Amino acid sequence: MPKEPIIDWKAVRKHGGSYPQPAYDFVREGLMHTVKLVHGDDGAADDSGDDHSRHVSGQQLCFGLKDFAIRRYGMLAKTVLNHWLVFRTDDFGKIVFAMIDCELMRKTDDDSFEDFQGVFDFDEAFGRQEPSGQAV
Repeated sequence: MPKEPIIDWKAVRKHGGSYPQPAYDFVREGLMHTVKLVHGDDGAADDSGDDHSRHVSGQQLCFGLKDFAIRRYGMLAKTVLNHWLVFRTDDFGKIVFAMIDCELMRKTDDDSFEDFQGVFDFDEAFGRQEPSGQAV
């Protein structure tokens, strides 16, 4: 089993701002979740080295992170993200590009920070819900 690389979180935060480490961990785990949503289990398990076969766009990642947050935190998803200073999809982009700068993630030539800007509104996406699951 390959050993996990040691990550210099201080350097990552220097590139990405003052987001706490759990926000970066969430995005890394949410990326795996999104790859599975977009490409199925085969894409997530691709060891061929062909990153293009499991690439997701910034917009796809934002929606995947939304789904991941709701699955993981339910009605508290927005509260948890806000606690980590994540208030907009732009914040997902800042986190992603900080990890790209530190070589923890990769991008294609077509990927840009703008792909993360204004993808959805957090208040609408994570709106208050009644226990029945119906939006208020």
